[in-house]
Amino acid sequence: MTSSSSRRWWAGAAGYQIYIRSFADSNDDGVGDLEGIRSKLGYLGDLGVDFIWITPFYPTPGDDWGYDVADYCDVDPLFGDLAAFDRLADEARDRGIRIVTDLVPNHTSSSHRWFQAALGGAGAADRERYRDYYIWRDPAPGGGPPNNWVGYFGGPAWTLEPESGQYYLHLFLPSQPDLNWRNRAVADEWDAILGFWLDRGVAGFRIDVAGGLVKDAALRSNPQLQPIPPGVSRWEQWDCFEHLHDVFQPESQDVFRRWRTICDSYGAFLHGETYHLDPRGMDSLLPPDGMHGGYWFAPMHIEWSVDELWETLTGPGELSDRLLWAAGSHDMPRAPTRFGGGEAGRERTLAMNVLFAFAPGVPVLYQGEELGLEDGLVAPESKLDPVGPDGDVAAGRDGCRTPMPWRPGPFNGFSAVRPWLASEQRPDEHTAEAQENVETSQLHSYRRLLQARRRLFEADGLADEEVQWARDGGGAVIVLRRGPVVAAVNTADAEAAVHLPTGSELIYATPAAGRVAPALLPAELNLAPRSAIVCRLN
Repeated sequence: MTSSSSRRWWAGAAGYQIYIRSFADSNDDGVGDLEGIRSKLGYLGDLGVDFIWITPFYPTPGDDWGYDVADYCDVDPLFGDLAAFDRLADEARDRGIRIVTDLVPNHTSSSHRWFQAALGGAGAADRERYRDYYIWRDPAPGGGPPNNWVGYFGGPAWTLEPESGQYYLHLFLPSQPDLNWRNRAVADEWDAILGFWLDRGVAGFRIDVAGGLVKDAALRSNPQLQPIPPGVSRWEQWDCFEHLHDVFQPESQDVFRRWRTICDSYGAFLHGETYHLDPRGMDSLLPPDGMHGGYWFAPMHIEWSVDELWETLTGPGELSDRLLWAAGSHDMPRAPTRFGGGEAGRERTLAMNVLFAFAPGVPVLYQGEELGLEDGLVAPESKLDPVGPDGDVAAGRDGCRTPMPWRPGPFNGFSAVRPWLASEQRPDEHTAEAQENVETSQLHSYRRLLQARRRLFEADGLADEEVQWARDGGGAVIVLRRGPVVAAVNTADAEAAVHLPTGSELIYATPAAGRVAPALLPAELNLAPRSAIVCRLN
């Protein structure tokens, strides 16, 4: 345990999200695992990341690919065991890489011992105790669910238990019953869970569904914005309601204040899946005494437009230093795909990450982003994700979850056998091994970017500098100024001029910028389309 006065190590850090099933398979069973991650720590160290966020690896039935947890203090045998986790944490620490784990406190798996006891599987005494760990209600007066809440994955958010005649709440799948965070015993259980992982060397937590823990005390129905249209996909029913009572309740902040005290005593980074696209909503999710930070999801929803980029970057204002900036995740289409695909999509994604690298807050890459990966191609018959209409691959999350391509050859070197999620083979030039030998590759571009970022943050104390945003080049160029550092991105598909401070030294340029010379830049520079530069005022 460290002192509560420990430095906020994440100020100036860069992160990397690992979707464990698809990152690296060490034992050729087709599924990524903890030993696979350990085998790639050298790759991650060379990339220049300071911490890795690993998606859930706990025991799970796998109904929602690990976000249905059956035991929060163990490792699913599919991914290894606690000894494997300890080896990973120890070697990562030796390499200067911290481990951030994914916690899922909104709900458990229905196979969790708490829920099984609530069903009566452990005797009458335990049934009474654990029943209140979850949210149960009698049917509505006329029969049916207690209110009109729908699940995020579609359909009613309530399932009837025939034995008791009561319904239990689940904002996700029926096999993911929501916990009752108004029960103090639940909070006590979770204090112990946090302590278990912090004592094993975990440096922080990413909190899944951070806006959803506490529910309206009266479980009032949500206002319905429109009737559910005939034939509408059950996945689109969520958008037919205004979610006033099922999510974003202020009492959730009491949970995070409690956790903040625990994490501060270890010097751990507490941040959440704060899914809100309005900066005002983010402000309510991230009070100064709550979580240290939260993911800003607006960048994952925009198209490539200078006005959308501008609003996304500048909208959060003073809140920016509490945000984690990411272009993609395991839940969203990959940025190069969203930004037009091909070389243009890769150039745009890299350019946006240049701005993220020097913005206030913490930049996080999603695995494979450093290779310029677009969504993998998954045939309809291979679709596995429960999100999205049946057969509609594009509507689900499979495309962003396909296995990492490590080297040319069968299954792109991820495994010797067919991976858990079958997808089309990627071209050899998209693999990490092939890009290692090409100086202008995406991999080397991201390495140079993170190296430049680390060097400038350490040399100039950028974490303490405020940011200034401006537009140049007729409005097409977005310019970030932070202390002596200037980063500029030309969002257009044509050259655009950017005006730089006299005496600016070129520190970094994306391959799309071409050969930018001399190192001491002129006061006016024509930036190539979809390119970015970083310079420092001497």
